[in-house]
Amino acid sequence: MTLYECIFFNGLFNSQVTMEISGLPLELWRLILAYLPLPDLGRCCVVCRAWYELIISLDNTRWRQLCLGCSECKHPNWPNHPDVEPQSWREAFRQHHLTSKIWTRNAQDLESSNCLYLFRRKKDRKTIFVGPTSEHVNLRSALAVANVYDKIIISPGVYEEQNEVTLKVPVEIIGRGKLGDVALLVSFDQHCPTARLCNLVLMPAWFTPVVYKTTSGHVQFDNCNVENGQLQIHAPGTCQVKFCTFSQSSISFHNVALSIIENCEFNGSESTSVTVEGPGLTDRNWACKHLAVAAKSNSILNVPSQALSNACSSENYCQHSSSSFRTFELNDNGSRHASASKQNVQIPCMRDGQCNGDGCVRKRSPCEGDAITLETDYSDSEMSTYSENEDDEQSVYKLSYQSHGLSRLLARTNPLRSQKKGTDLLQMDLELKTLQKELQKDKEAQVLASSLHGCLIRKCLFQDGKGGVFVCSQGQARLECNIFRNLTYAVRCIQNAKIIMIRNEISQCKASGIFLRLAAGGLIADNNIHSNSEAGIDIRKGANPLILCNQIHSGHRSGIVVLGNGKGIIRSNRIYGNKEAGIYILYNGNPVVSGNHIYQGLAAGVAVNENGRGQILGNKGCGVWVMSSSLPHIANNQISRNNIYGVAVFCRKDDVNDYLNNQGGDENFNDEGEIISWENDFDSDEERYTSHKPITVALIEFNNINHNGAAGLYIKSSETLNIIANAVHANHDNGIAIYQSSQFTHITNNSITCNSVGGVLVEAGCKVELRGNGIYDNSSHGVTSKGEGTVLENDILGNHGYGLQLLENADMKVTKNRIQSLHDYGIAILDQAKGAVQENQIFRGKVGKTILEKTENPEKCTVQS
Repeated sequence: MTLYECIFFNGLFNSQVTMEISGLPLELWRLILAYLPLPDLGRCCVVCRAWYELIISLDNTRWRQLCLGCSECKHPNWPNHPDVEPQSWREAFRQHHLTSKIWTRNAQDLESSNCLYLFRRKKDRKTIFVGPTSEHVNLRSALAVANVYDKIIISPGVYEEQNEVTLKVPVEIIGRGKLGDVALLVSFDQHCPTARLCNLVLMPAWFTPVVYKTTSGHVQFDNCNVENGQLQIHAPGTCQVKFCTFSQSSISFHNVALSIIENCEFNGSESTSVTVEGPGLTDRNWACKHLAVAAKSNSILNVPSQALSNACSSENYCQHSSSSFRTFELNDNGSRHASASKQNVQIPCMRDGQCNGDGCVRKRSPCEGDAITLETDYSDSEMSTYSENEDDEQSVYKLSYQSHGLSRLLARTNPLRSQKKGTDLLQMDLELKTLQKELQKDKEAQVLASSLHGCLIRKCLFQDGKGGVFVCSQGQARLECNIFRNLTYAVRCIQNAKIIMIRNEISQCKASGIFLRLAAGGLIADNNIHSNSEAGIDIRKGANPLILCNQIHSGHRSGIVVLGNGKGIIRSNRIYGNKEAGIYILYNGNPVVSGNHIYQGLAAGVAVNENGRGQILGNKGCGVWVMSSSLPHIANNQISRNNIYGVAVFCRKDDVNDYLNNQGGDENFNDEGEIISWENDFDSDEERYTSHKPITVALIEFNNINHNGAAGLYIKSSETLNIIANAVHANHDNGIAIYQSSQFTHITNNSITCNSVGGVLVEAGCKVELRGNGIYDNSSHGVTSKGEGTVLENDILGNHGYGLQLLENADMKVTKNRIQSLHDYGIAILDQAKGAVQENQIFRGKVGKTILEKTENPEKCTVQS
């Protein structure tokens, strides 16, 4: 008599007799019930609610023992996080039990009645033993006498079959003892509707590397080891693999509609561990609907966020990098040098108007504590007094002015930010959208996130091999909560294939982590991609993925590269700490980059090179570096606190390398990460031509460019450039510096304020149109020009050097501006400068004079005050 029967016949399981009447404390009941086997626990649950709750409360004791003691499964979070407890041991055990029975659920009409068939199957099912002392000494003889759904139990030992073994009827083959005690050197060919293998070590026979092959039926592997072999699943066949280890082994799926790989470990593969090839056929076998139910019931999108973070994340997942990053310090002599520090950029403040030996105003740190005159409410006609220091008795007049139309952008710039560490600042500065919010907003992303086709790979570990998952030729795969590390590459998706990747960790790959090309697509969301030798994500040749809410950091090169006509939407990602560009666009790459947080990189946040295109919208923290042959649309970004420039436009690659040797301009990639020349990798001559077709329109608009270590905008371009409606504030060099501009650079309706040197610098030979800008409170001159062009209808007020300075061979038309300098002349025309200065309102500053004219060509210079 069982313990359950003893308790039952003593009346203790009467539903009207409560635990209190029995007189036993709850802890003692739990101790007694902890000895019950699984069937008796089930019977106890149906007695009454009190007993049901009591059985449920045994989660960390009896249910844990049953789960870990089962020879058919491992720890629910194996192999990625075996030290992390599941939310419920009972639920984990229940899910495994249900999953292990899927292979028996085929609904083929072998009998006239399904009910009669199931009854007969259970009654007639027998167990066949294989072993040296059993009736059958090898597996082949046992299969010869097996009937439908018989169980074959193999005793410990090594069994080798010299010929291919054909499975003609549904059977279950189980190894006795611990995993590793039973080894089969065999090649199975399944010709039956269903089969199950459990607790076995499978190795290939001498005549073929294929361990198991099915072309129509369903096969289930539980707690098996596959060594140096291959599994081949051909449509309409299906496969379910759980708690298995693949050592130098692989699985290939061909046109499979749906298969599941869960909690498996892949080690040391010399090729790709999992290959998914071809679209899923409409001709599906009986198991597809059961696999779909099992997959959706355990979907990662159904798991609560707290449980998800415990089950899917490594210890450092979603943590900010604590490694040091480069900053720049400005010494008293104005020199700049790089230093390794975890602190933000530190620059000592100098007195306003302090001069060096050359007679020029030295750099002044943009002290965030200074009042920003943009926010004054004075009218144009009002005047106020200003004194440089307490000892200065000479009063000067400071012209007050209305806020520029872009002051709303500067409202985001908190004067106290610079006192905080860089990482803390960035956390405060941006709240990235979560994946749930992105899915609520984006219907296309919702459809992708909920799609389930091809192969589902969940909670697996891929390590120390060549490749993780390869999807090709319109194949489809879904990857959830996997770990990829120490591989050549983690995931490759090509030839119109589709990949769905959610909450995976990809690290330490020798090439790119995720590689997409040839019109591949899908969703890459909420992954942790870090410490890879090449790019974290590599997109090229028409690939068009949706990349959302990932962390891409600590890479040895760029975070994301888009090249060779690659596309994609890159949104709400945190990209930081990469040694080269956070996002690198080249060779006709044309992505949409929006709402990302890009920071702490050793090069540009976004680099656009070699005819790269794209839309760069609404990002924060990223510096944008552009080659002049690659002129994207850069709009609505907050570009701040970069070590060097905010936005830089270069006319050739050498200009980049002259300033920063490790910029991503020299980056080249092929399938395995070797350095190659991409000019030789286009699909056709037409693609080569279109990739080098010049782009004639560039637009930088509605950006907030502030607190960068060098100029806010650095221009060295050979093509037309439009800079419209940007707020350029408190950068540690000039606000806008134009060193080369053979075509006109149009600077229109910008707010250029509080920069450490001047507002706008135009070097010799440059062509510039300055129209409708507000240039306020810069530490040196408002506008310095050695080039040619027009200065029309600007507000140039409150700057500490000249309001407008024309030098050398400048040829400028200065018309209808409002100009005042606090400490110097409003306009200074020096050297051989020429042009026309007409119809301007020039207000006196400290020196009491408006125009300084010392030009060597007075006949070529028209000045009307």
